[in-house]
Amino acid sequence: MNIPRPTGRLAPTPSGLLHLGNARSFLLAWLWARSEGGRVIMRIEDIDLPRCRPIFRRQALSDLHWLGLDWDAGPGPDDALGPFDQSTRFEQYRRALDRLVQAGRAYPCVCSRRDIEEATRAPHGDEGAVYPGTCRGRFATFAEAAAQSRSTPAWRFAFSDKAFSFRDEVQGPVLAHPHDLGDFVLWRKDGLPSYQIAVTVDDAAMGVSQVLRGRDLLLSTVRQLALYEALGLQAPAHWAHVPLLLSEEARRLAKRDGGLSLKALREQGVAPARILGLCAFSCGLQSELRPATLTELTQCFDFAFLHRPDFTLTREHLAWLLA
Repeated sequence: MNIPRPTGRLAPTPSGLLHLGNARSFLLAWLWARSEGGRVIMRIEDIDLPRCRPIFRRQALSDLHWLGLDWDAGPGPDDALGPFDQSTRFEQYRRALDRLVQAGRAYPCVCSRRDIEEATRAPHGDEGAVYPGTCRGRFATFAEAAAQSRSTPAWRFAFSDKAFSFRDEVQGPVLAHPHDLGDFVLWRKDGLPSYQIAVTVDDAAMGVSQVLRGRDLLLSTVRQLALYEALGLQAPAHWAHVPLLLSEEARRLAKRDGGLSLKALREQGVAPARILGLCAFSCGLQSELRPATLTELTQCFDFAFLHRPDFTLTREHLAWLLA
């Protein structure tokens, strides 16, 4: 009996330059797969067409290659758009949406963000105000919703009453109830698929068995598990949501932090080994701040060593990085 190799993925969004926080998450995803003799897939998550740019796609692929991270399937820095770019896969996402509609698991929604914020007693969750289900059962068809609202509706997923649970390699057991999440968007009013449906369809199609991302996306796994079940797809077997890398102002690093982008660090002459060393130190794979190689990090990778709290990047850390 052939046991499938573990399959992880790197999934940059080309809406800006990759920063140290991105590098840290991609490094951990790569180490997880490689430490178990697994495959790595490169997927470009560019469904947000107005914000994503070819120059950022090329830079992200070049930066990750420079850092030493390789992959077994997916585009290289100079490759044209292809089957591992989400912008080429809208037809697959639309077919999944159609299946959900036919199964009664998706419905049209005309609510604006303001409508949801102003809804009576609308609680807040990981994605802002929890949708109160205003449009669930309100319209018989998409056309009726469009006619009554004089706008293009979105599509939302109709959660069942079933709670979902999974074991996270970092966060431990996770249990969430749909009431705490709310019916989420599958297809946006501007005609673009949501992150949730695109990631679910692609991870299933590409045979991904390991998903590692930031802890801020922990509850997205519950949404995706519900989608896997509703679509009859095989969900990844293993999940890991790692602590975040924070600035001294205690906020998550973002693409607006241009000075901490991999491109800027490369241009300042910072060696990949120092970036790897800082990333490894920040998450607990190294007990001291020193340069590191992928070979040694692969050999020592173990979720038991990972720190659970977020890590604050101080001026002293940056001074060491730039020394």
